[in-house]
Amino acid sequence: MSVFVNGKEIVISTGKNTILSLIESYELNPKLVIVERNKEIIEKDNYKSTILKQGDHIEIVHFVGGG
Repeated sequence: MSVFVNGKEIVISTGKNTILSLIESYELNPKLVIVERNKEIIEKDNYKSTILKQGDHIEIVHFVGGG
């Protein structure tokens, strides 16, 4: 299945098709990102239960600390 992440098409396996598994595949901390699917923000509590579908457009914004 393919989805678009930050404008780039990627292929994901059907066993790893949740928002949480996508975030983890990028080695990001789920507490430090905001995810939008098809122009709707996904609540952090729903990352594990939100299933990706063919052609979804995902935007991941992650926060970086620094001084």
